[in-house]
Amino acid sequence: MYEFVKGTVDFVGPEYIVIENNGIGYQISTPNPFIYSSKMNTNVTVYTYHYVREDLMALYGFETREEKKLFTKLLNVSGIGPKGALAILASGEVQQVVSAIESEDESFLVKFPGVGKKTARQMILDLKGKLQDIVPDYFPNLFNADTFPTPAQSTNHALEEAVLALKALGYSDKEVKKISPELRKEQLTTDQYIKKALQRLLK
Repeated sequence: MYEFVKGTVDFVGPEYIVIENNGIGYQISTPNPFIYSSKMNTNVTVYTYHYVREDLMALYGFETREEKKLFTKLLNVSGIGPKGALAILASGEVQQVVSAIESEDESFLVKFPGVGKKTARQMILDLKGKLQDIVPDYFPNLFNADTFPTPAQSTNHALEEAVLALKALGYSDKEVKKISPELRKEQLTTDQYIKKALQRLLK
């Protein structure tokens, strides 16, 4: 129904962002809301998926059409709902997820919140060979866990926001606490804390 929403970033929280367009604020759930923190009060384009169920109507948003396509395909897999699909996309590595499905890497897929062996197997059965339109060129070993820039400034507030976002994605307190000491050693933005945390959680 909505291909995208273009407007000003009005709010960023652990679970969603608000994009203001012509006096209307669109609440949009995204895989990693804090990537928009640096774009507050600036114009952005968010590619959206309008999800409708008897008890739920929501907008889900993505930085690229490729993310949106993968989200849509994941929703067609039995056992994966919108929240689970967002958690899978939160790593920001669409190609990595596609690589895992194409190589039948169940051990990687089960590391996402809510994805057990049965669901991982279902993802492979349903999606393998059907993701060429998302990543035309398949490359293994796309994910380099050490290629993250170090920003000039960061605060504990950024880490706190990252923790909230990780919990919103479905990671447990125990999982988050396990990697927190390592995160505290670095000075990162909220977005980069989330990405760094996801690297460790998915290892």
